[in-house]
This record gives sequence, structure tokens and C-alpha cells, in this order.
Amino acid sequence: MQTLIKPFALLSVLAVWGVATLTHAAEITRNNEGNYFYTSITIPAGAETMYLSGSGARPLEDGSWGDMKQQTINTFSRFKQTLESQGWSMSDIIQVRAFAVAGDDGELDFAGFNEGYAQFFGSGDNPNKPVRSFVEIKDLVVDGWLVEIEIRAARMPD
Repeated sequence: MQTLIKPFALLSVLAVWGVATLTHAAEITRNNEGNYFYTSITIPAGAETMYLSGSGARPLEDGSWGDMKQQTINTFSRFKQTLESQGWSMSDIIQVRAFAVAGDDGELDFAGFNEGYAQFFGSGDNPNKPVRSFVEIKDLVVDGWLVEIEIRAARMPD
């Protein structure tokens, strides 16, 4: 009988450890929060992911494109519509990559990007912040774009 108790006890301990490990690993963890982003986010196995291709602003009614802040808001507003139409939300975004060019004045408006960005992340509506890259480049494919953004979203299944 004692021979059966030891393996059973060992299996019980392993089962509890396994459940605890699965429970712990079954959530998205965010680390090292900064003003606008986290420095790392860990996505456990079993998470659902969605990738949205790079996109930029749409022209304004007068045909102009607006400044960096306006373009950032326009682009994230359209991402929000796309996500919500597929049952996702802005709080599911875990990574943002932004590629930006200088405006007509030759200056890159990083502050304008951050102002627009802050309306979508680290706010009352969405306290989550993704990891983020912001890269200045020479040019973008669409004349008039100051920024092109791509995103990755992840969530744990219900």
C-alpha cells in the first residue's frame, strides 16, 4: 500500500504544480511601464493574435493630410474600428511600430505623434500600453503621410 501512496502523492504534487503553472502562464504580462509604453510584454502559449498591416491617415475633406497629431489620431481611430468590427479592442494591442518622416519644415514631430498616441493608450478608456518602436525614415509610400503605423494585438481566449 505504501508503494502506491508515494507515486500518488508525487502525481498529486505535479498536478497542483501544473495547474498553478498553467494558471500563472495564462495571462499576458506587461513589464517596466514607461510614459507611453512597456519595455516588454510576454504572451503565453494559447493566446489569440491579430496583426494589422501598416496604415496611415486618410486625407482631410479639403484634400490636405493634417499634421502628425491629426494623422496619428486618424490612423489609430481606423485601427480601433477594424479591431472592434472583429470583436477586439484597443486594449488588446500589445505592439506598435511607427515609421515617420519629417514634415515640410524638415522637422520630425515626435511630440505630435505622442499627443495623438496618448489619446488611445494609457488613458481612462484604455489603461494598457503596448511595446513600441518609432523610426524616422526618409520617405513613405503615400505622398502626404507623415507616419505609417502597424500593430499587433493579443488576448487570451474566453
